[in-house]
Amino acid sequence: MNRRNFLASLAFSPLLANEIMINKDDIYLDKDEFLLLIDLNQRLKRLKSYVGFRNFNIISFENALYYARNYPKIGAFTSNELKLVEKLFYEDPKQYGFYGHKTCLNLNNKILKKDVVVVPRTGHYLFKGKPQKDYESILTDVGDSLILTSGVRNVVKQLSLYTNKIYNTLGNMTKATNSIAPPRYSYHTISDFDVGKKGWGYKNFTADFALTSEFDRMTRLEYIGMRYTQNNRDGVRFEPWHVEVI
Repeated sequence: MNRRNFLASLAFSPLLANEIMINKDDIYLDKDEFLLLIDLNQRLKRLKSYVGFRNFNIISFENALYYARNYPKIGAFTSNELKLVEKLFYEDPKQYGFYGHKTCLNLNNKILKKDVVVVPRTGHYLFKGKPQKDYESILTDVGDSLILTSGVRNVVKQLSLYTNKIYNTLGNMTKATNSIAPPRYSYHTISDFDVGKKGWGYKNFTADFALTSEFDRMTRLEYIGMRYTQNNRDGVRFEPWHVEVI
């Protein structure tokens, strides 16, 4: 990955380049890496479709490789895709303006079902212990107009979200890491979770959530924190929906 004018790296698709705002100070994937990322992104989506949304949240990378090898509808990861996965996991994201802490040291991190609990009608898990207790307390103290929108996310799920964000920004690594933590740096892998207002859909993942009465009541709770405040040191956008387990 290197610093370059994205118009050059997207010369193979000038129509796409004309649809985005180019920032010469941002870092982008080069052409070959972007094409490879497209394939990786699609493979991860096929994997999610096969194993199911809920199980995709906690599947290990080792199991992902197994399913991909053995089920033709997914297709085995290529050697170049695996190299890209390792780069996205192990590289230092400070070059993109992300300064968060590592939460996971192992690409094949395992999350055991005995350590998590299914949250009904959400498709998500929470870690047992304080995360589960905090969520239940929030529902009691704030109200049942809140719902869990994202809970436990192991490396594969975070990798999928990350690659999809890179794809949607057309390879802009700087912009992508401002929107979502790289797969080695997500607190969803160890504790945190997201909440939203019932019926709000995608708006729950925008700054508009900070304007709700639910968010106002959450800020008064002393047993939780806000991980990504405005202008936070990690270099992540403002995420009022993200609950920090403290």
